[in-house]
Amino acid sequence: MMTLRQIRHFIAVAETGSISAAAQAVFISQSTLTQAIQQLEEEISVTLFNRHAKGMSLTHQGHQFLRQAHLILATVENAKRSLQQSTSQVKGQLTIGVTSLVAGYYLADLITRFQHAYPNVHTRVIEDERPYIEHLLVAGEIDVGVLILSNLEDRHALQTEVLTHSPHRLWLPPRHPLLDRDSITLADVASEPLIQLNADEMGLHTQRIWHRACLTPRVSLRTASVEAVRSLVAAGLGLSIQPDMTYRPWSLEGDIIEARPLADLNEPLEVGLAWRRGTARPVLVDPFLTLARAQPTNRKVSI
Repeated sequence: MMTLRQIRHFIAVAETGSISAAAQAVFISQSTLTQAIQQLEEEISVTLFNRHAKGMSLTHQGHQFLRQAHLILATVENAKRSLQQSTSQVKGQLTIGVTSLVAGYYLADLITRFQHAYPNVHTRVIEDERPYIEHLLVAGEIDVGVLILSNLEDRHALQTEVLTHSPHRLWLPPRHPLLDRDSITLADVASEPLIQLNADEMGLHTQRIWHRACLTPRVSLRTASVEAVRSLVAAGLGLSIQPDMTYRPWSLEGDIIEARPLADLNEPLEVGLAWRRGTARPVLVDPFLTLARAQPTNRKVSI
C-alpha cells in the first residue's frame, strides 16, 4: 500500500533530479530510496521517472503524479494545522512577485483565498517583467513568484511548481474560412495576418513556437494589450495564437471571437510558483504553497 513516506521520497527525487541528492535531503541511503521509488511505481503501475546518466527526470505521468502528491501532503498538513494552530495566529508579511499577464488572470484568486485563510498576514505584491522577478527571487528580496514558468531562465537557482497548463488555441473572427476545416495546422495559419501579443514575453514564446515549426509567420500587428488582441481579431483584422487562460468569447465591443485547437501545437503554457532553491524557505511561503495546491487555478474555457 502506498505510504506518505513513499510520496515524500518521490517528491524529493522529483525536486532534486537524482537519487543521491534526494537521499541526502531525506537522510536515507540511496538503495533504500531507490527501492521506495520502485515499490511506488509497482504499486500504481506507472513509470514515474526516466532514468539517464545525469539523473532522473519525470515522465508525463510523473508530472501528473507530482501534482497529486503535493495535494496529498497539503491535505495532511492542513489536517495537522487545524488541530495545532488557528491560522489567525499566523502573522507577518509575504512578498509575492508576479508578471503582468499572470496578475490579470490568477493573482486575485490566490491572494483572496490566502488573506481569507491568514487574515493577520500582510501580502505585498511586486509586479514587473519576468527577468527582474527572477532576480528578486534569487536575491531573496521576494518570497515567492507567480509567473509563466515556460519562460524561466535561472532554473538551477529556483524551485518551481506548475499550478496549471494552459493549452494554446487559434483565435478567429466569425465566418473565417479556416473554421470550416476539421483540422487546422500552424502551416495553415502562417500565411494569415497575425496579431501578436507581446505582454509577459508572449512575443518571445510565440517566436519559439514558429521557430520549432520551421515556419515564418505573417505578423501584421504587435500589441501588449490582450483586449486589443480580442478587438482586432473580432473585427477580422487578423488571427492570433493565445493560451486558453486569456480566452473570452467576445471583445469589449461585444463581437464574437471563435477559438480552435491547432493539430500540431501540443505544448501548453505552464503557469505556477517559483521560490529560491537551496535555502530555508521564509516561514510564510509554506502556507501559501499549501493553499495554492489545495485549489488548482485551472480555468475552464468554453470553446
